[in-house]
Amino acid sequence: MSGKSIIQKDFFRESGKWLSTTEIWAKCANPNLHFTYLLRKSQQYPRKSFKGMFWRMILRHHQIKYGFQIYPETEIGEGLYLGHWGHLVINPKAKIGKNCNIAQGVTIGQANRGKNEGVPEIGNEVWIGPNAVVVGKIRIGNNVLIAPNAYVNFDVPGNSIAMGNPAQIIAKENATEGYINNKV
Repeated sequence: MSGKSIIQKDFFRESGKWLSTTEIWAKCANPNLHFTYLLRKSQQYPRKSFKGMFWRMILRHHQIKYGFQIYPETEIGEGLYLGHWGHLVINPKAKIGKNCNIAQGVTIGQANRGKNEGVPEIGNEVWIGPNAVVVGKIRIGNNVLIAPNAYVNFDVPGNSIAMGNPAQIIAKENATEGYINNKV
């Protein structure tokens, strides 16, 4: 598996199969996979190189087209899975681990004041449900499920579920079991 590209690892999460370049291109008919492909291509090249500028220009067009506000500067581990397309905002300084699922309507943003001023750091194998909001200089542990419509502005320990507004924490050993499939 170590010889696989990050794009192949992202696409593996969707199908559970290792795909050739042609098969990856065919899957790009799906808007969220298409955007993931363009994001990863724009992350491959230095910002000021010709290829870097080219892929960033293409990515910018598709950010507007699909409603994804994710920038190449954002540190995102392999195995990213965007469950649905549209209205997704991730601060470019946020850090996201590997094998993470992010649904539509999610905001991973910056708090501009208070004790948690800054941006989130999200661990591995985190599932973030539709319309969830994760803000501030907080740490989300590994194997965490953030329920739909949850508002999280504090650290969440690993192996837990965050639900509600404001979020409440429920300890659960296999919090993301059945939610995070085809891990890389």
